[in-house]
Amino acid sequence: MLKPPKLSLYVHIPWCVQKCPYCDFNSHALKADIPEQQYIDALLEDLDTDIEKYQLNDNPRKLHSIFIGGGTPSLISAQGIDKLLNGIETRIGFEPNIEITMEANPGTVEAERFKGYQKAGVTRISIGVQSFEQKKLDKLGRIHGQQEAVNAAQLAHTIGLNSFNLDLMHGLPDQTIEQALADLDKAIELNPPHLSWYQLTIEPNTMFYYKTPTLPDDDDLWDIFEQGHKKLADAGYVQYEISGYSKPDFQCRHNLNYWRFGDYLGIGCGSHGKLSFADGRIVRTTKVKHPRGYLAAYQNMVKPYLSDEFIVANEDLPFEFFMNRFRLMEACPKQDFIDTTGLEFDAIQSTIEWAIEKQYLNESETHWQITEKGKLFLNDLLEAFMAEE
Repeated sequence: MLKPPKLSLYVHIPWCVQKCPYCDFNSHALKADIPEQQYIDALLEDLDTDIEKYQLNDNPRKLHSIFIGGGTPSLISAQGIDKLLNGIETRIGFEPNIEITMEANPGTVEAERFKGYQKAGVTRISIGVQSFEQKKLDKLGRIHGQQEAVNAAQLAHTIGLNSFNLDLMHGLPDQTIEQALADLDKAIELNPPHLSWYQLTIEPNTMFYYKTPTLPDDDDLWDIFEQGHKKLADAGYVQYEISGYSKPDFQCRHNLNYWRFGDYLGIGCGSHGKLSFADGRIVRTTKVKHPRGYLAAYQNMVKPYLSDEFIVANEDLPFEFFMNRFRLMEACPKQDFIDTTGLEFDAIQSTIEWAIEKQYLNESETHWQITEKGKLFLNDLLEAFMAEE
């Protein structure tokens, strides 16, 4: 029998002003005005459908966190976000001090809405800065300027949000070590409670994939990471997951719930969900991906919001659990494996012993801890937990 973990909610807003050449998310460049009210109504109906289908009111759990991502959610008005959050709360209660994060561009129009989003209930803004150098922003297809990024971070400070995050990338086209570290210095100077600092990767089906720019070599990338990691540590930031750094007590609680193999509902175009049930089932869901198809479900009810649903097989659970947990720097309580997968230790004992022998893991009586060597060979470690074909 599974012990129900914390429950979060992901809300996907699929539109953006233009598609960035590195982006492989389910986002769509605007060709007309956003059908804001219609989409919010569809999101709430999508949530109603999940509540009914999975009988969530029979064994209610209050929401631990909400993350509104995209696309560019800050294209939605503050009034629209207020309607959305009120609608969600009437359907599923909120835990006290719930964390509600919303992604936002630092452009002037979106930044001016920060106060309205806060009034609507948003407690945390994640600002997509990516770089403070104008030439790099142009290369990345970003529509904001370097000063707008600075202004947005300063505004997030002044309105008194519980927390905010700056998204910053390194390993950018033609970026030198000095340029990458100067970007990081500027981000640290702005003193965000949370910094997501991650390397640009070239993903399939993106403009950069078909026309790949010149990127820093592996040696430069390692120097950027090593020197940048030290800068962050010296500034009081703690790395708590692969690309997540925060001041003490400002980790993103929503992301922690993902990586600790918690549950989450997903509403909106292409969103993913994971739900655990007392009878041992763990169900993963995906919603209709394209806005046209998703809104057709609302307008005509010609097809449901759900695109795909499957029960995770028992033999796949060890890989799924550790694929998430090993993103985190914290030690993993052994009991969490039993509580969130429903499996016993004997399902993984031989693999754990192999990983310890390879010095990928350390083990105490109550915890497993990935080692520095384990982080370097993470793919090998995770593959060892995969079910044999």
